[in-house]
Amino acid sequence: MTATDSSLASKTHSSADGDDVLQEQEFQPWSAQQAQAWRQSQPAMSVWRVLAAQMLVAVLLSTTVALWFTSVSLGLSWLYGALTVVVPAALFARGLTSPAASLNAMTAAMSFAAWQGVKWVLAVLLLVLAPRLLPELSWPALLAGLIVTMKVYWLALIWDKPKSVGATDTAL
Repeated sequence: MTATDSSLASKTHSSADGDDVLQEQEFQPWSAQQAQAWRQSQPAMSVWRVLAAQMLVAVLLSTTVALWFTSVSLGLSWLYGALTVVVPAALFARGLTSPAASLNAMTAAMSFAAWQGVKWVLAVLLLVLAPRLLPELSWPALLAGLIVTMKVYWLALIWDKPKSVGATDTAL
């Protein structure tokens, strides 16, 4: 038995206090066909669909708030809070989907970091400018719009769940 065979043969590890812990499974790489089948069963979610969902929820809820409370300023504050999320996220998505952002792994990582910084700075700038741009600003409505719009990411994950195309034996 070689050293490699003996390392594969030992499946049980002991922790420092002597308890047996996880049973290891042998790693078996997928074939190209298995990887392709998995990719097709897990369609990628479009960032643009998420942004569209955020914008749709923002407009619907700001209109609802304005009508419910009969206050245009509350609706505008809600919408401004939502735009504080959507506009920087759209700029971030546009920057990451540019061809230059995916030349190689280092460029992709640096592009991600740079666009994330741009997104944060723009979001903070929009919040700082809010009192100057909205004369009758309601901070609670603005923050509610901001928070609800951020939470639309979770709804988009639920809405964009891949359709089951049969039983898969892949557990993630």
